[in-house]
Amino acid sequence: MRHGRRVGGPFVVAHAVLRTQDEPARFGYIVSKKVGNAVVRNRITRRLKAISDEVLRDGFTGYDVVFRASPAAAAAPFVELRNDVLREIAKLDRARQ
Repeated sequence: MRHGRRVGGPFVVAHAVLRTQDEPARFGYIVSKKVGNAVVRNRITRRLKAISDEVLRDGFTGYDVVFRASPAAAAAPFVELRNDVLREIAKLDRARQ
């Protein structure tokens, strides 16, 4: 997380390191205890994994990305969390070009 690019939104901060363009993206998730209890943290992680799977199906490649959830993510509906993550992925993709 110390190297690369960082983009943030209201629910998630994405830390990304550029890899080879042809390699599929890899994702990691950080959901601290400040976000909520274990049930809430696991729900947010599952949601981030589902969004990441969608991003991979759309052909996102060439990055290692770590998503760090903010406490506001606990109360965010799935659609808003998804929009936030997709906006951050788009920022990363534009920065590469």
